[in-house]
Amino acid sequence: MTDTTRSRSPLAGTPSLLRAINDRAALELLLAGGPLSRTQIGTLTGLSKPTASQLLARLEAAGLVVPVGTTAGGPGPNAQLYQVNPAAGYVAGLDVTSGHIRVAVADITGVTLAEHLVTTRGRPAADTVRTVAEAVAETVRQAGLPEGCLHQVVIGIGGALDPNSGRLRYATHLPGWHSPRLVPELQEALGTPVTIENDVNLAAIAEQAFGAAAGCEDFVLLWAEEGIGAAIVIAGRLHRGFTGGAGEVGYMPVPGTPVVQDVRRKGSGGFQELAGEPAVLALARQHRITATSAEQAVTLALDAPTGEEFLTELADRLAVGLAVIVSVVDPELLVLSGGTPTAGGERLRELVQASLARIAVPRPEVRSSTVPGSPVLHGALQRALASARDAVFTTH
Repeated sequence: MTDTTRSRSPLAGTPSLLRAINDRAALELLLAGGPLSRTQIGTLTGLSKPTASQLLARLEAAGLVVPVGTTAGGPGPNAQLYQVNPAAGYVAGLDVTSGHIRVAVADITGVTLAEHLVTTRGRPAADTVRTVAEAVAETVRQAGLPEGCLHQVVIGIGGALDPNSGRLRYATHLPGWHSPRLVPELQEALGTPVTIENDVNLAAIAEQAFGAAAGCEDFVLLWAEEGIGAAIVIAGRLHRGFTGGAGEVGYMPVPGTPVVQDVRRKGSGGFQELAGEPAVLALARQHRITATSAEQAVTLALDAPTGEEFLTELADRLAVGLAVIVSVVDPELLVLSGGTPTAGGERLRELVQASLARIAVPRPEVRSSTVPGSPVLHGALQRALASARDAVFTTH
């Protein structure tokens, strides 16, 4: 039975809500295609000229947009152009490994202002939070920005933060990062909101934003370097799992390796035993290729007499793990990232695609990463910018 006495919420938004929606739409347009004039913003948003003028006046008064010259060469008087104010906010992204911390600072438009690398090997684990704070402070200084200017910091790390306990899991290789109060301690030291995210997930965010997975909403990114990891994107969103451990495929049982009987202890077995750096180096030695890293081994193999055989066997190993993943997820696309696949370039990608087609029923396209530099750092900045813009661009 329908309750005709029940009150109904109005369908129309309040004026302040509509203004906020229009303001955010205009800011996103300016980020994507600015500088723009009042007329261009009105046309793209469907707003009238008076409303577009009021919108720009409101955003300029709030310090969110700034005038940057005028149009020229067209009919009629020149029109004032506007862009998002770069000084409206700043963010930092970090890429943390067992040997270094790489920091980048960007303005709210996404322009990177400074990068800084700190070597951490040999430093006491107890100094981790202080080391992070000093690295971020130095990068801010190099960017020519004042202390306390950051709106958001995102840290990419080889592990997963358990949402229930607040502890970092899958990260025994990173001493000093296991405090149950890790995030509050970092926020207190940095004086700004801090988010910790799995490094491979951040690499996937970067690929989706402007890399090999741009425009794709269902894909898996496989990261191969010192370790093996994966990121899973379903319907355009990262799938983290109940404890944040989705994609920790280094422990995944695969044919040809022992099954890990106690994942809490360091040992052999799983996909890591098949295609992690120690396994790649051992395989290289079998093919008379001497190297100190998996990346170097693959690079040398491209020109070595036995290199093709080595690359083929490595591709087969990668395909075994990928076959397990795609049989469950069935993604549209696979992206190969990390030092090992990047070093192998197009030849390794071709071999992985061919090997996967032989052993798996789902046969998604395999692409190599196209994000330059550190995909983790780029992803950390993208994640930080998304959070900062939500806060900074909120108008009333």
